[in-house]
Amino acid sequence: MTGEIARRAIELIRETCSIYYVEILTGSMSPDHAHMLVSIPPSLSISKLMQYTKGRSSRKLMQEFASLRKRYWGQHIWGRGYFVTSVGELNEQQVQTYIETQEQHHGNADNFSISPH
Repeated sequence: MTGEIARRAIELIRETCSIYYVEILTGSMSPDHAHMLVSIPPSLSISKLMQYTKGRSSRKLMQEFASLRKRYWGQHIWGRGYFVTSVGELNEQQVQTYIETQEQHHGNADNFSISPH
């Protein structure tokens, strides 16, 4: 995802996280995947967060962008899988730095956080 589609995806991810009281500490959107460092309430499972985020953003992006409807006709925008790990206090900064440097690694990643730019 790049350009306007990536910007809209980031906006939808922010909205979904806000609805479920999830704080995005940092994030990076690459053309083929996203990285996020989040703080979630204990009442919300990670699998539910991913279901809500991927489902809502996919549905709205398909409604808003005709090019995606053509490209992913009958399919999903996001892949089925995801990777999650917990972060301890000692290495939270390392994870945050990793996510923020994805632009250098992937060339054109869009960094984002919960706060509007």
